[in-house]
Amino acid sequence: MGSFSRRAFLSSAGAATVYQLVPRAQAQSRRLGPNDTIRLGHIGVGVQGSGLLDEFKVIPGVKPTVAADLYDGYLLHAKEATKNTIETTKDYRTVLDRKDIDAVVIAVPDHLHCHMVLDALDAGKHVYIEKPLTWALSEGNAIIRAEKNSGKLLQVGSQAKSSTLTAKAKQLIKDGTLGKVTMVRMSNNRNSAEGAWRYPIPPDASTTTVDWPRFLGHYPGRPFDPEVFFRWRCWWEYSGGVATDLFVHLLTHMNEVMDAPAPKSVVSQGGLYRWRDGRTVPDVMNSIFEYEEGFVIDMYVNLNCSRAGEPPTIMGDKGTMVFDRGKLVVYPAPVEEEAQKYGSRAWPKAMRDEYLRKHGVAVGASGEQFPERALPKQQVVDVAEGPSHTEHFILSLRNGKPSVEDATAGHLAAAGAHLANIAFREDCKVSWDRISGAVTRS
Repeated sequence: MGSFSRRAFLSSAGAATVYQLVPRAQAQSRRLGPNDTIRLGHIGVGVQGSGLLDEFKVIPGVKPTVAADLYDGYLLHAKEATKNTIETTKDYRTVLDRKDIDAVVIAVPDHLHCHMVLDALDAGKHVYIEKPLTWALSEGNAIIRAEKNSGKLLQVGSQAKSSTLTAKAKQLIKDGTLGKVTMVRMSNNRNSAEGAWRYPIPPDASTTTVDWPRFLGHYPGRPFDPEVFFRWRCWWEYSGGVATDLFVHLLTHMNEVMDAPAPKSVVSQGGLYRWRDGRTVPDVMNSIFEYEEGFVIDMYVNLNCSRAGEPPTIMGDKGTMVFDRGKLVVYPAPVEEEAQKYGSRAWPKAMRDEYLRKHGVAVGASGEQFPERALPKQQVVDVAEGPSHTEHFILSLRNGKPSVEDATAGHLAAAGAHLANIAFREDCKVSWDRISGAVTRS
């Protein structure tokens, strides 16, 4: 378990995590109208945060106003990306204290998510927070309560939740197109240093250019290590590895499609088989999620395979649906033959002939003639694209509409990943009562 002890892990999984909020009077953000300029503060403008900066800055009426990050190079890049129109700081609290900022976009390592979200809501800011919402299972309810008490909009950034393809798949299942769904398979393969989070380390990385103590958060005292700072997903202290990075995308997607809030139990297998570079998280992981609604999801990630992962496949007794490059392909199940040729093969001939005739099979001197049945044809469902996930956030701000992925949805998706990690790290089956929050092992 590396430098992160089992005791620390169990504490984070089962007990409430306590954060000290930045002291400030409860702030009130201005009411936004359909034509108002929305001023954004970006907290974290590294690999993912810079991508979000690029997405938001091209939405009409949106102005990235200030960026906070712990590395000077990322702040310089933010200035370059906005033609020097954005202000920068290393202290995210400076962003929260500004009264001209309407909303913040948070894209920081997982272990910093909870207290930054709580601080932002406490400061009266609307929040767009990258997935996973939480670093630990125990953090979800605190964020849900804060969201409700603040009256602010919170949207978690897991894009499949709001896609038109997801909505169409959900409707097809609701309409009974697939019949009773009992199994879903999803996967994600990668086979490169970049895919395994071994991002290049800037040559100027040092305690002068990086605010290392603030990065460590609630794990103080570790000596400066640029690999940890720039490749933080590789360590349990700062992330949940493949589960919170990649499983969460898939779980968010399928929880919505299946209209099922969260799994009730999880088992996991895997290990660290290739990327023995000091990391403590696995590079292969396979988990089975069981849902109260009567189906299982078989999900895996392999960071050592170049073949594309299996597209999301939903299996029902009346058909199977595959997500295929922006389209849905439905394979209807063939109609089962009424007469069982194989099952009656050992019957006496007279008994078998009578049985087959009753079920429409012609029996004569030339043998048995089963009626021809046309095989059902696959159906290809093409769906027009809708607003992007980031555009949904802005639309909700302007129109006062509910978040397309609020704290509850984000918590439930992240919870599945946390349960998978507990099952993997403790080598057990984990059951979860999402109402009481109780976690049991067996």
